[in-house]
Amino acid sequence: MAIDPRAHGAALRALHGGKRILVLPNAWDAASARLIEQAGFPAIATSSAGVAFALGYPDGERIPRSEMVAAVVRIATCVRIPVTADMEAGYGPGPDDVAATVRDVIAAGAVGMNLEDGDPVRGGVFALEVAVERVRAARAAADATGIPFVLNARTDLFLDQIGEPETRLERAVERLRAYRAAGADCLFAPGVSDIPTITALVRDVGGPLNILGGAAAPPIPELQRLGVARVSLGSGPMRASLGVLRRITEELKTAGTYRTVTEGAPNHRELNQLFDRKP
Repeated sequence: MAIDPRAHGAALRALHGGKRILVLPNAWDAASARLIEQAGFPAIATSSAGVAFALGYPDGERIPRSEMVAAVVRIATCVRIPVTADMEAGYGPGPDDVAATVRDVIAAGAVGMNLEDGDPVRGGVFALEVAVERVRAARAAADATGIPFVLNARTDLFLDQIGEPETRLERAVERLRAYRAAGADCLFAPGVSDIPTITALVRDVGGPLNILGGAAAPPIPELQRLGVARVSLGSGPMRASLGVLRRITEELKTAGTYRTVTEGAPNHRELNQLFDRKP
């Protein structure tokens, strides 16, 4: 179906305006994306880990960029709402690599992108000046297309527990503020779940904050109250679906019954109708 990238980009950017928290249950394929759209969510984020697992790769930028982009194409072309793509660390260490990834993502039909500062080759995070140049290159590449593009810059300090715990918040704020100054629209700090740290990040990062939702995180109404702009679930929905499949296989092996395979599952006709719609 036809995608209007300028309208989608403007809509996604407006959803980060802070009036209401943007909730993104991440998709990993066309079917999950359509179910999320059908549920009434205003935008879709992809899960890089979810896509990688579904295609037979471990997480951590082991999947080729071309395969990740192809997955984004399938998702973006089957929905009518804006899509933002998780492109890990940009598929290459240099600013030119990141810029190429941004251009590929826009060509795929997405109007936003996650860019993390974790170094998938050497471990840890990129030096701050290197990470800032990568964000700046992403911003320039997006702006050159004339399409409003939401760049979500992520620091992995909390998620990977990098550095001394007592200085982690200070260093995360320094990085996220630098990414904001380099052109990031939203600032992502996965791995944070305690209210005091979330409160400090909302206060200090200088832009809309994205938190990773999950069992340890405060519920969405509480995140809204704290001033969080965006909450995403990462690979959680994809892993949860695999959990259902695991329960199905265990039930088949033990009881030999089919309760789990039918419980809550959309039927064949529903799924056919989900995709059988006019452009």
